[in-house]
Amino acid sequence: MSDLDVETPRATRTAGSAIKSVLHTNDTTGLLAVLITTFAVFAATAPNFLTPDNLLNVLQQAAFFGIVAFAMTLVIVSGEIDISVGSQAALSSALLGVLVVKQGWPFWLACVAVLVAAAFVGAVAGWLRAVCGVPTFIATLALYLGLRGVAMQITDTFPIPIDSERFFYWGDGRVFGEIPVPAIYVLIVFAVIAVIARKTVFGRSIYAVGGNAKSAQLSGINVKKIRIQVMVISALTASITGLLLSAQLSSGNSIIANGLEFDAIAAAIIGGSALSGGKGTVIGTLLGVLFIAILLNGMVLLGVNPYAQQIVRGAVVLIAVLVNVWRGRSTATT
Repeated sequence: MSDLDVETPRATRTAGSAIKSVLHTNDTTGLLAVLITTFAVFAATAPNFLTPDNLLNVLQQAAFFGIVAFAMTLVIVSGEIDISVGSQAALSSALLGVLVVKQGWPFWLACVAVLVAAAFVGAVAGWLRAVCGVPTFIATLALYLGLRGVAMQITDTFPIPIDSERFFYWGDGRVFGEIPVPAIYVLIVFAVIAVIARKTVFGRSIYAVGGNAKSAQLSGINVKKIRIQVMVISALTASITGLLLSAQLSSGNSIIANGLEFDAIAAAIIGGSALSGGKGTVIGTLLGVLFIAILLNGMVLLGVNPYAQQIVRGAVVLIAVLVNVWRGRSTATT
């Protein structure tokens, strides 16, 4: 077990000690074993699971919530939560359709405007937490409802067709004839978030704030700024996902990304991120993303009832949380 698995630093510890304790990688051996076992089970039981087309489809579907899951890891590590990402993705998609089709904006300008709007929303959520003291669960719950409502309002709940082969390629194209383009995007986001978390002062500050915000503040870290920034990053990745889903569907759509927030949060938790903050790794979340994508794909191929699939997903998240709590208690007693 690595240093990152130790208990959250107490108030009497210095922020420097807190930062040092979270720089190392979580032990992901157990999750990797579960992932390999799940893959093997579906390979043996699910028809067509091992076909190249299906495996590439798994990668493509994993990409859409994986992009958000990596940013969600930073949010959770900082001790916060963001349940508005699905609605943010839907609003970004709807806004893109309105700007491109109804207002006649160039694609590049519309995409920039969509991302700027998302950053503003994330900053508002962070400001409510950092300055007003509103828990991020409550702030993003309000956004979860409000952003989806705005998306439906500006589109009248109807998809806005976007006729562009080049745009469609963003969400459903192939690189080298085989690899889904979204899979390339998710690898880029993974690399960027991993560098931020492991190699930058900002990343170390996120862990320190999540581990012990008071000690981090006393050590000179601007806790309010960190909280706002992680929410902005989360909103931006949700917006990117909304744009990619729009490209895949060739439309601006207000009803996409339902449940995106739960898949993203589940992947981070399964990957070892502690809801109490201060612990979590991007590599763990990557394994969590792959596990969820394989699990969902395998259940579909086996013909599992959609309602039963929801039960399984809920059970997996609950088990992951229980394991997380158990590990924390075990470490605390050693």
